[in-house]
Amino acid sequence: MTAWTRTRSAESGARAGRRRAALVALLAGAVLLTGCGAGAQSDGTSADGAQRRADGAPAPVPPDGGGRVAEGDRDDTADGTQGEEDRDAAPAPDLVSTFALDVDTASYGYARRTLAAGRLPDPGSVRPEEFVNSFRQDYPRPEGNGFSVTVDGARVERGDGGDWSLMRVGLATRPSSRTAERPPAALTFVVDISGSMAEPGRLDLVKESLGILTDQLRDDDSLAVVTFSDEAETRLPMTRLAGNRDRVHEVVASLEPTDSTNVEAGVSTGYDVAVEGRRRGANNRVVLLSDALANTGETEADAILERIGSARKEFGITLFGVGVGSEYGDQLMERLTNRGDGHTTYVSTPAQARKVFVDQLPAHIELRAREAKAQVVFDPVTVREFRLVGYENRHVGNEDFRDDRVDGGEVGPGHAVTALYAVRLKEGAAGHVATATVRWLDPRTRAPHEATGTVGADRLDGDLWARGTPPRLQISAAAAYFAQRLRGAETPGAPRLGELAERAEGLARRTEDASVRQLAESIRGADRLLD
Repeated sequence: MTAWTRTRSAESGARAGRRRAALVALLAGAVLLTGCGAGAQSDGTSADGAQRRADGAPAPVPPDGGGRVAEGDRDDTADGTQGEEDRDAAPAPDLVSTFALDVDTASYGYARRTLAAGRLPDPGSVRPEEFVNSFRQDYPRPEGNGFSVTVDGARVERGDGGDWSLMRVGLATRPSSRTAERPPAALTFVVDISGSMAEPGRLDLVKESLGILTDQLRDDDSLAVVTFSDEAETRLPMTRLAGNRDRVHEVVASLEPTDSTNVEAGVSTGYDVAVEGRRRGANNRVVLLSDALANTGETEADAILERIGSARKEFGITLFGVGVGSEYGDQLMERLTNRGDGHTTYVSTPAQARKVFVDQLPAHIELRAREAKAQVVFDPVTVREFRLVGYENRHVGNEDFRDDRVDGGEVGPGHAVTALYAVRLKEGAAGHVATATVRWLDPRTRAPHEATGTVGADRLDGDLWARGTPPRLQISAAAAYFAQRLRGAETPGAPRLGELAERAEGLARRTEDASVRQLAESIRGADRLLD
């Protein structure tokens, strides 16, 4: 598979009748997006399509993929027919991009841990959208429970036939003002106690995290604990925390590493406990804490995924994955949480654990939106082609955008989701460039809602690295360029890693943001290893 995200055109069948190609899937690619200037925004209230190897892992991302070209820009012969080498190519698609929202960040966290250990991450574990979504954004927040939509951009290259710009689509939800506002939580923790979890920074960190969480939850919340090694065991059935916190702390303190890793047994037992202890009107969720290095029992993802998918559809129980360890089964955890309508994060220090289980707790156990999808429609009058960075395993067919039976993503309060595009505008382009729409279901009523934002060519013309460009947009660009370089993909306007590190260091000074300083350090480390 190329770096370009695959999508399908809703009207490709009609075009196939005029051409010899009958392909529906397209190759699309990876580039990133960021922006400058004030973009248009709105706050209305009214699945896995990536190519994979035989073992289920994502196919490697080769450098530089093909772009998506507007119908009028195809190179035809004088008589109106396509040239010899183009006759069997896929028909030109509509300029539409559709994907399920994703708030995962584990790919970036694990890449940082790997680079700190002096190794380059596996290109297959690098998901650019998770790098970008790991950093704070400054999108406006909606007043209600839906999304704000912000679209902006900046120019990165000028050339004959049109200019490349980076366009950013930002989607944000309103944060919780008080934890008391949320419904009670019913959380089933599935804890890996296999032998590999004995390494410092694994089970010890999980135990510390669970202890922190137990003290942060409310009295009307419920908690269960399941452990797994070669087999799974229920250590604590679903229990109200009122009057039982000491009991929970005792169970957590008693956890010790034992034998091999049977992820399937842990997940299956965890969902059994979650279903048995399910509370109506509560946020029911399974939390998997593991290095995800399955080596016993069912180790193939598909069999485990079937159990997760059925429990999600029947009972609405979602899965949140917390990865740990210097060796980590990133791809298995990613696939599990995608099927479980949840998301993943990665922790390697007590500070990161506190951030996840204390600072971000409401976003992990409460929902603002179910089955959330985004669709970006580019204007063929102004746009020659576009390329989407990442989201390969979150592709949704264009025709399925408003089909609420098709899986989307689950998004909690205070989350920001960014989609990054490279857009090649036509020469002299002016006026409307793109319209971005997000669609979601209300978590309680399941009523559908949409919000929309637009952007014009004038908003994409400022220089990406100019002093006046908002720094959060530049940080998005740096994170995405970095991810693309790690997975061997070429992107328009990408600087050398050394230059990118310098820009990240300057942004860290401007923003006084420690996470941006860490980004600069990781880029420097990758530059040394690649050099």
